[in-house]
Amino acid sequence: MNIHSVDPRILALCERVTRKRAKTVIDHIIEHGFITTEDLQDTYGYDHPPRAVRDVREEGIPIETFKTVSNRTGRVIAAYRFDSPDNIKNGRIGGRKAFSKAFKDALITKYDSRDAITGAQIEPRYLQIDHRVPYEVAGDSQHDETNLDAYMLLDASSQRAKSFTCESCDNWIRIQNPSICMSCYWAFPEGYSHVAMNPVRQLNITWSGEEEVNAYEELKSKAEAEGLDIKTLLSRLLRK
Repeated sequence: MNIHSVDPRILALCERVTRKRAKTVIDHIIEHGFITTEDLQDTYGYDHPPRAVRDVREEGIPIETFKTVSNRTGRVIAAYRFDSPDNIKNGRIGGRKAFSKAFKDALITKYDSRDAITGAQIEPRYLQIDHRVPYEVAGDSQHDETNLDAYMLLDASSQRAKSFTCESCDNWIRIQNPSICMSCYWAFPEGYSHVAMNPVRQLNITWSGEEEVNAYEELKSKAEAEGLDIKTLLSRLLRK
């Protein structure tokens, strides 16, 4: 593939991309026709290849995932190439919009300096603003810093866990209905009816401080003595 064989509608979007990671993926696909997870890791040093590809998708550029065989290992690996221009996500042209510091301050005032999933209190600098309804589903056309309820604060660990679950959800992959996300645990852990469209209830507990940590260690010792994990022990205690 070369620049002349790329559909003009795709190319027009590619030429607007300035963010380094997304541009790296785009330039490689234009030159070689596709990019593999090995290319992203070995050539460009990206430890999480799907995140680099998401950067391109977030610019509104459709990317198709397919399988190919590694020239190095002979194993089947993931690869990515431009998809049909008919799949351009119009609400995402230009990528995510940056949030102002004032907006983050307003979220911290509203929600306290806490991770929305775990409830743990965290230094503000470690919290990131996240769309309750994933950007990949709703886009950024409704970017509105006056609507605090549309966003949540997450630390890096919770954000990775949310991304990992959402990326395997059929609503992310195929349906693309924001209302489904609105009733999901990963959007509103304080009130939800499903987890990534599965009938699941989820609870994250953090033990913090010497007293709580000691209580956790007691539970852990009790669970080990009974040949259980802590989750099973807690479920058993709650059912009594």
